Amino acid sequence: MEKDQAIGAIILIVSILGIIIYGWLLFFTIWAVIVLQITVFVAVAVILAILAWIGWTMATTPPPKPIEPEMAPTTKSEQMPKEEK
Repeated sequence: MEKDQAIGAIILIVSILGIIIYGWLLFFTIWAVIVLQITVFVAVAVILAILAWIGWTMATTPPPKPIEPEMAPTTKSEQMPKEEK
């Protein structure tokens, strides 16, 4: 088994155990309300932290310099190479 596959298997097992433990805490203990409160708080806090990071990045990033248009030929005669005489 490759190292990446082993790490993937560990992540899979830990995730399944997390689901089982979370379900047990939520449905079979007296702490269900506290578990829900913590879960909702963490979810909202993560979303708001991401929004705050986006806002901070937008507020502190200088605006880009304007792009100056290139001098493009405007007529067909200017586009055609001049013939040598």
